Amino acid sequence: MIDLISLASIGLAFFIVAVSPGPATLANATVSMSKGRKAGLIYGAGLSCGLGFWGIVAASGLGAVLQSSMYLLMILKVFGGLYLLWLAFQSVRAAMKSDTKQQTQPSTQQSPATQSGTKKWSMQNWFIQGLILNLSNPKAVVAWMAALSVGLDANANEGVCVYALIAATLMCMAIGVLVYVFYAVIFSFGGIMRGYKRGRRWINGAIAGLFTLAGFGLIRSAFVR
Repeated sequence: MIDLISLASIGLAFFIVAVSPGPATLANATVSMSKGRKAGLIYGAGLSCGLGFWGIVAASGLGAVLQSSMYLLMILKVFGGLYLLWLAFQSVRAAMKSDTKQQTQPSTQQSPATQSGTKKWSMQNWFIQGLILNLSNPKAVVAWMAALSVGLDANANEGVCVYALIAATLMCMAIGVLVYVFYAVIFSFGGIMRGYKRGRRWINGAIAGLFTLAGFGLIRSAFVR
């Protein structure tokens, strides 16, 4: 039977993975800095749902099937890499946008965010963007499988193991939500948002570079066995 120490071990392992800088947390921080807390929280909700999906896949045993399916995993990695490259392109566009256009946009604290020019993004769009980002990252299922394997007793009877797996999965989902909420709240403070506006071009340029590296890295991993 899984005990509190085992649950804590699983939770700590998952927390380290979830809170570490990566495409999801980087995107969540960027949306929060540039568009405000509401957009960041809704974007984080989309990320949470995508992360939860991979948690269910891992807990149900489908994660191992996915890992063994060469072509399906390859397709998911290529799609995920292309999506990261698209995010890099969007960051480049944001960096190149003139300060005049940036200042003429309505306050993101009071209205739905805008992506570029006159194109408006509703809160639903931010949710979908976050959802797609984590759904397009098949590496998340590996992280889930690694975290869930910590503290679970392989010798326990089947009934106990199922309940333990459900408890661990739900706990990790909650941790994922809290991590994304944390990023949205911290990076949407006024001082951080003002700092982002001052260094917008440099920050977006750096983010574009990181997304580009992550995108090409994921695509490359699709063809390396």
